[in-house]
Amino acid sequence: GMKSRGIYETPGGTILSIAHRELESITLDRDTLHYKDLVAQRYAELVYYGKWFTPLRQALDAFVEATQEKVTGTVRLKLYKGNVMVVGRKSPLSLYREDYASFGQMDIYDQRDAEGFINLFGLPMKVAALLALEGKGPSPYRAPDYTRFKRD
Repeated sequence: GMKSRGIYETPGGTILSIAHRELESITLDRDTLHYKDLVAQRYAELVYYGKWFTPLRQALDAFVEATQEKVTGTVRLKLYKGNVMVVGRKSPLSLYREDYASFGQMDIYDQRDAEGFINLFGLPMKVAALLALEGKGPSPYRAPDYTRFKRD
């Protein structure tokens, strides 16, 4: 295809993008935020390849629109010599609540909950380690068997 060599600079767009991303980081859950990053890559490919009028692009629009329903708030930025620094952010729909994040109040957060979470979250890794110890597949937990290799 046709090639062009160009530099595209959008300082205003960069600033808005950083501010918006900060709002998303406090109003969207981690899984949605990570998946939105994947969608952004695919969306950019569709646009780049001229596939604007496709059902996939419309479906991705619907996904992004749904993720943005609760993204609202204020972001304070400092701009200095081409740098953008986030110095504050707040949202009435923020998923972060200082009173819930505190480990001092047992009525809101019970530290025993973390133990259960860690056990469940780590279960696949525990099973993989047990399988490896049983000799099923490669294992970082046992010494490799070098007897198959001949020495010259």
